[in-house]
Amino acid sequence: MNVVGFAGYSGSGKTTLVEKLIPALRLRGLRVSVVKHAHHQFDIDHPGKDTFRHREAGAFEVVVASNRRLALMREFPGEAELTVHHLLAELWDGVDWVLVEGFKSSDLLKIEVWRAASGSTARYPDDAHVVAIATDSPEALPQETLRPVLDLNDVDSVAQYLVDNKDRFEYRSELYFPDLR
Repeated sequence: MNVVGFAGYSGSGKTTLVEKLIPALRLRGLRVSVVKHAHHQFDIDHPGKDTFRHREAGAFEVVVASNRRLALMREFPGEAELTVHHLLAELWDGVDWVLVEGFKSSDLLKIEVWRAASGSTARYPDDAHVVAIATDSPEALPQETLRPVLDLNDVDSVAQYLVDNKDRFEYRSELYFPDLR
């Protein structure tokens, strides 16, 4: 599987880009998964539902499945410091691309999503893992770069960049979990 991260500050357009990349990659016949970092407490379940009641009763894991969907919820007794690599290990092997959003400090290769209008500083000058910049204002980049600069508003060209460079994004779990060889 190939893995690419998307880094950028809140409001830069990461979620929109990832959302649009999914169908663009699927049109190329590729299976796509997403890993998203959430802040603090979040919930995908709702009070009163069976799975919520099972978790509230103290289940460590609840798996719910139908003939169309599977969801796994795992409760940690305290704060757990999961890396993006732990989450990637949970994914099904049959995926072509994993788009990772929200792990901006990870050691994954990533595309920085940057907008001049956001007023945020750019990460690429100080992050060696940023391999390309997707922006709507290339003329305003704060520092020259030899990295590819992609048009944030041309999702098809971003998808094509990924496909053309897929070997660079090949994920090798044994680098992060040597005992799994």
